Amino acid sequence: MAVFNLRAYDDHEQIVFCRDVESGLKAIICVHNTNLGPAVGGCRMWDYNSDEGALIDALRLSRGMTYKNAMAGLNMGGGKSVIIGNSKTMKSEELFRAFGRFVDKLSGKYITAEDVGINPQDMAVVNKETNHVLGLEGKSGDPSPVTAYGVFTGLKAAVNHRLGRDDLDGLKVSVQGLGHVGYYLCRHLHEQGAKLVVTDINKESVDRVVDEFGATAVDTDDIYHQEVDVYAPCALGATINDNTLPKIQASVIAGAANNQLAEDRHGDILMQKGILYAPDYVINAGGIINVSFEESYDQAAALKKVDEIYGTLTEVFDASKSSGRPTNVIADEIARQRVADAKKV
Repeated sequence: MAVFNLRAYDDHEQIVFCRDVESGLKAIICVHNTNLGPAVGGCRMWDYNSDEGALIDALRLSRGMTYKNAMAGLNMGGGKSVIIGNSKTMKSEELFRAFGRFVDKLSGKYITAEDVGINPQDMAVVNKETNHVLGLEGKSGDPSPVTAYGVFTGLKAAVNHRLGRDDLDGLKVSVQGLGHVGYYLCRHLHEQGAKLVVTDINKESVDRVVDEFGATAVDTDDIYHQEVDVYAPCALGATINDNTLPKIQASVIAGAANNQLAEDRHGDILMQKGILYAPDYVINAGGIINVSFEESYDQAAALKKVDEIYGTLTEVFDASKSSGRPTNVIADEIARQRVADAKKV
């Protein structure tokens, strides 16, 4: 596997392959850029089909964290880690302590937190071996509700820009993925009068949202061609691809998932189709903004910072409209410039 030739490799500063035979740990830590500060990004536990798939995911996610932190105005660089394995069957104290020791060896260059498949209790075990952990219970805690609030805020900005609406009453929104973030997003949307169409591979998650919010459930493959105003991808990435693009009928795409575009060129196709795309790492920054306040946690101050997502996205949308270039390209340019400026300082 030629790491340096992978498309997802973007001049990353450091890639660490972690193996602990006794605990069964196989993990990858990717430090993308530290110009703005230590690389901060969550740890994802997923049963990848291959080691190369895990590496590519970590590479893409870590770059996304650099851009996310830059666009959120945080003094943090970008990094990400993945633990290869089934989060429902392979978790153990030994595994997370082994991971914590690998994080600690980086001496603060990478700071970890929870992500898909990981919870605050897991991070508490990691914290037994390293202090380079954010999102612990008793501090900022579970970032999911704040991530969802940020996505909700960004979704309103996109609806205002594309549909000229300040309210969401009667707005039709399809939500793909009903984990913690997707569930909280549905709650916000329901409280504002939106009509929900939802799907998830977990039937219990679907039933909960249907029962509590009056949502309409559809099969996982049917979520793309729903006649809705907004499509909100909140599961794993790359759901906007050559296969799904012809099916999407929404006017706006605004969701919590990372790496929603399978390839950058899909942003061009969305623009050509008249679909407004809210760049994922801008709209889903609420969680990392929340943990950035952890040292002396103040939820009100964190939420006030999350509210800035509305203005940041509006800036991206306006620049896209005036230049005729896709929103993902505009956001990337702004983020890269902020990172480059930090290096000069």
